[in-house]
Amino acid sequence: MNVEELVRDSLRELATEQPSAGPGFADRVLAVRRRRRTRRIVSVAAATAAVVAIGVAVPLLDAGKDDVRPASVLEQGGVHAHPDQSPPRDLIGAEDTVLAAYSTAELRAETDKRGAIVRTYWLLDPETGKYEKDTRWSFVAVAPGVKTAAVLEQNLPVSRIGLLDLATGEVERWIPVERGVGGLAFSQDGSRLVATTYGENPDLRIKEAALNGEGQEVWEWMSRYGESSRTGFYDLDVASGEGSWSAVAPDRNINARQDFAYSRSGELVYSRFIGGRDGLQQFYDLRGRKAAAPADEKHLRSDVEARLSPNGSLAALGLTKEVDGSPGRSYSSIRDPRTGKEITKVRGGELLAWADDKRLIAWERVTGLDESYRPRLVLVTIGSDKVVPLSGVREPDRDEKRQGWEPVFARR
Repeated sequence: MNVEELVRDSLRELATEQPSAGPGFADRVLAVRRRRRTRRIVSVAAATAAVVAIGVAVPLLDAGKDDVRPASVLEQGGVHAHPDQSPPRDLIGAEDTVLAAYSTAELRAETDKRGAIVRTYWLLDPETGKYEKDTRWSFVAVAPGVKTAAVLEQNLPVSRIGLLDLATGEVERWIPVERGVGGLAFSQDGSRLVATTYGENPDLRIKEAALNGEGQEVWEWMSRYGESSRTGFYDLDVASGEGSWSAVAPDRNINARQDFAYSRSGELVYSRFIGGRDGLQQFYDLRGRKAAAPADEKHLRSDVEARLSPNGSLAALGLTKEVDGSPGRSYSSIRDPRTGKEITKVRGGELLAWADDKRLIAWERVTGLDESYRPRLVLVTIGSDKVVPLSGVREPDRDEKRQGWEPVFARR
């Protein structure tokens, strides 16, 4: 038995005695892989003794060792706001949540009648606290811990998934897949990845024959015609890259792009379902069979990104009212996740992410209802009308083929 085998067996024995991986597991696995490149094992006895004696160094237990991120990203408290920046250039975050990336999108014509939405991403550099442009990726999901991102290359669907080190900008490892992937989402603890598969690009658009009222071309999503090429999903283990694929038949009521995401427990996945009684979401088990919604998620809506509070006691729901159409006076519902009963309302028209158990990050418009939609990111607090601007105002693009920047949030 060689050194690597002894160390691997010792780690495996220790891991069986430890609790399940916590948040940021994917980041810790990749950090260990990086450290192994520069570490030399002197002898079999020394290596084995070190593993056994220093059990706290097992990646399941030590999330901070050799961490090169600046304190501004690692801090578990505080607000980082740049209300003068839109799109942002410097770190935006509140308490446990940071803006890990953002994207812009542009429609590019492929033929006279077909085109596709192409995204460009700006990723948070954890060493500088700044957002850096990266044109390599068509889709990005950021793991808890904000050190690793799962990425897809351009020209969806693609045949491999990259695990990107945000500090170096390099892909640590590729996960090959047999069926084309077009969307990604991490589990709550970052140890698993659900990859949605498609037969063709889920961001395709079709050019309408007629122009709009202003004489401009109109490009519609494929879903307008009741078409979706979604075929199913992979449930993948991030550490090993292994997993299984489950088929999910397309539904004419499902939009062209409707990616899967994990339930809070990770035991199910869900996707948006137009016209369903389950609040625009349909759950499936990990073998692709339809399943009932979990008790604490059955009243959620998949079009409200914030979903459950960190402690699971509150549910974020959609916009409930806008006071007289006044700028910056929109409210969303906060409910009991198990009963669906409204507990209170909170400022903000689109609830995007929980900062902690009492505060959320939201889009809030700064214009009236009779004007173009111009929102900014704000921090809102349950039980208070006070809002803290986090970003500048997102201006509408005059080019109908372009879309404003969209945030990607992750827990620190």
